[in-house]
Amino acid sequence: MRSIYSKVVLSLQLIIVYRCQALNITQDIQRCRFGDTDCLIESMNSIIRRYPKGIPSIGMKPIDVVDIMDSQIWNNAQRGPVWFMFKMFDQVNYGFENTTITKVRGFDKNPTTSHIEILGEIPSLIHKGMYTAVGKLLFIQMNATGEFISDFQNFKFTLKLKVLLEYRNNKRYLKMYELVPRVSLDRWIIWLDEFFRENTDLTILVNQVFNAHWVEFWNELEPSILKVFRSVFTRMIEDIFEKVSYDDLFLN
Repeated sequence: MRSIYSKVVLSLQLIIVYRCQALNITQDIQRCRFGDTDCLIESMNSIIRRYPKGIPSIGMKPIDVVDIMDSQIWNNAQRGPVWFMFKMFDQVNYGFENTTITKVRGFDKNPTTSHIEILGEIPSLIHKGMYTAVGKLLFIQMNATGEFISDFQNFKFTLKLKVLLEYRNNKRYLKMYELVPRVSLDRWIIWLDEFFRENTDLTILVNQVFNAHWVEFWNELEPSILKVFRSVFTRMIEDIFEKVSYDDLFLN
């Protein structure tokens, strides 16, 4: 009986220590009043700079290395003289820790009356991973697998969120049901290794063509790329909304 009692006491002590550690972390976070956009921008940028490894206790994932789900960027019908399929996997982003939030709106007492909006910019967002490419260009058959690296330079984003309020333990929590990203950039640089495994010159030529005409490729692929970014931003935000009540994020 004494052994069971000791284990219970120890468990309670561990819980208390954990909660205190979490509390100490959140005490370092500047809280703002509802609708105080200047304060919110300052607080968000401070958190980004101070916690690139994330804050697990409040659901904030690491932002210095961000895992990305497998994605299919190009998927033409496999018919005719020209078609192409391009998939990416084992992907990560580097550079979110250098984000600067420039504008926010909608963080009011009742955030459901309009949408929440977050604007930010990143000097360089690196995207690395593996790719598979299968296709046909007239008489040339393509079947490649290799590494890729991509650099979105002066990457600017706008996130529009729509949320619902959930009540748990007499507190209000946000439930995000829509996130719409818009992005712009000054330059997109990409390199695909071994696009033609047995012809290095042709691989170099393809990469040169892509980078010389990156705007046309961006316009073609933007809808698919935005789906990837919607998934990335959603995963960054939704756990915070799940773990921390909306009212606890602000000063009463």
